[in-house]
Amino acid sequence: MPQLIASVEGVEIKHVYLKNDRTTLGRKPHNDIVFDNMVVSGDHCVFELKGIADVYVEDLGSTNGTYINGHMVKSPQQLEDGDLIAIGKFRVLFRAASAHEPPGFQNETTAMPLDALGFPGTSGALQASLKVLSGSSAGLEVPVVKAVTTFGQPGVSVVSISHRRSGYYVAHMRGGIPSTLNGQAIGTEAIALAHKDVLNLAGTEMEFLLKN
Repeated sequence: MPQLIASVEGVEIKHVYLKNDRTTLGRKPHNDIVFDNMVVSGDHCVFELKGIADVYVEDLGSTNGTYINGHMVKSPQQLEDGDLIAIGKFRVLFRAASAHEPPGFQNETTAMPLDALGFPGTSGALQASLKVLSGSSAGLEVPVVKAVTTFGQPGVSVVSISHRRSGYYVAHMRGGIPSTLNGQAIGTEAIALAHKDVLNLAGTEMEFLLKN
């Protein structure tokens, strides 16, 4: 099954399997893939699945454009395995795959309406995000809007951030280099996250933020 792997500064922030005919990307929350950054247009681009595994990307008249391997997309363009799509500071790697999901595949994230959950001592639900502190993308915020989301550098170190009724938790998933939370190595046992905690994911520092 074709897939998109989105990253910022080499840190994987989203992994999407293209199962629907259309998968939209943009800043507005109604999109299938949301990049909450002003360089991304509200409705930026769309990925169209045709046949079994042919994927085309089309820019939707975005302000800053959609680029494939450094070239601006001016009309619907078919993606080839390994193509790198640039949208502002975000990078999206396209991987072609078979028509069937790999054995044992489970969708890595499950949508959860944040406005349905609240935390003790708060007036309502809190929205979580990771703010990049290092590199050329410093200041960029990546929203955490799923029940379970993975972050990190594949093959090096990957962590999961899970949203539970009692808050947000981080745990090491795979990779030989441990990520850290406030300078301490993250193990396989889930650790509760607090506002302004600092994660170091494969060399990239990110601050965990909670907002009303």
